[in-house]
Amino acid sequence: MRSAAPHQLLDAVRSVLTEHYQAESVELLMADYGLTVLQPVAVLPHTTQPVPLHSSPAGRAFGSQEPFTEPLGDGRSTVHLPVSVRGDRLGVLCVTAQEEWPAPTVRELADIAEVLGHEVLVAERDTDLYLQARRKDRLTLAAEMQWQLLPGRASSRKEYALGAQLEPAYAIYGDNFDWSSTADTLVLTVTNGMGEGIEAALLTNLTINALRNARRAGISIADQACLADQAVYAQYRGRAHLSVLLLEFELATGHARVVDAGSPQMLRLRDGVVEPIAFEAQLPLGMFEETDYVAEEFAVEPGDRLVFVSDGVHAVASPAGERYGDRALARAITATRLLPPAEMPRAVLRELTGHRGDLTPEDDALIVCLDWYGR
Repeated sequence: MRSAAPHQLLDAVRSVLTEHYQAESVELLMADYGLTVLQPVAVLPHTTQPVPLHSSPAGRAFGSQEPFTEPLGDGRSTVHLPVSVRGDRLGVLCVTAQEEWPAPTVRELADIAEVLGHEVLVAERDTDLYLQARRKDRLTLAAEMQWQLLPGRASSRKEYALGAQLEPAYAIYGDNFDWSSTADTLVLTVTNGMGEGIEAALLTNLTINALRNARRAGISIADQACLADQAVYAQYRGRAHLSVLLLEFELATGHARVVDAGSPQMLRLRDGVVEPIAFEAQLPLGMFEETDYVAEEFAVEPGDRLVFVSDGVHAVASPAGERYGDRALARAITATRLLPPAEMPRAVLRELTGHRGDLTPEDDALIVCLDWYGR
């Protein structure tokens, strides 16, 4: 794989598995942006039918993150192997052979699929092949900008697991999430965008990159908010601003510092009870010149689940005009408590779609889920 050209990773894997494992066929399926189907990787314009994510053997491997063997008859079988990188679920590698492989061989194939995931992420710097495979529809330009800005859809370490999803996946505007970790800390940013289309995407891009620039300079999250606020105000002079929630967690203790700059909502599931967590509301970034921001103290405990939602979730209305609100959101969080963070946001967004009915969404919907395990 490492010697193959970026667009030929699958060819390299297929060649090795055919020669050394007697594979009949090898296919790589990538999860689409909306997490509804698995799209085959193929050089355009050659494409094949996508595979449903929630009702297929490949989708079962994707959801469980465990290899799943599908008998095909006549002794043949296909083993579906999750392709993931540090908790971020990219897709599934499907390998078909004349016979069912023993468990040690399946583990070897699973290792190969994991290495393939890492190589795909590196290859995406030099080819569009895998990014094209992730879309079942055309992205708007604003959505293209937003997806390129995101760190991934999930991340996990021994201290925590993160998962997030944005809707409408192919036409999002300004909502965003970002995270970064070191040996000692996790920094999480949840953004509730302002405006529509390209203008919203540009505003969010400016804000996120300003926050990253400040974070990478090694300064506190309060100062990160101040510098990002100055960058947005210098560009828009108060005509546009952005609501952001900044959190920095100490991995060893669960102690957190929080800056609530007109933020999205945060709810906590602890011991089976869901409750909203409110912080001192400070001004959104870019509203006024040289706003000072102050960090608050907060703590999470092992077993806590934190859920962050934008107003496109909390305030969405049904056809009868009923807001989704705290009660429905608390029920959804409780109902999905057994799902891993990588799956929970999509499950809640499906319920939200049912609440909204056939109405066209008027705003982005963002959900971020953080499970805290501690050390």
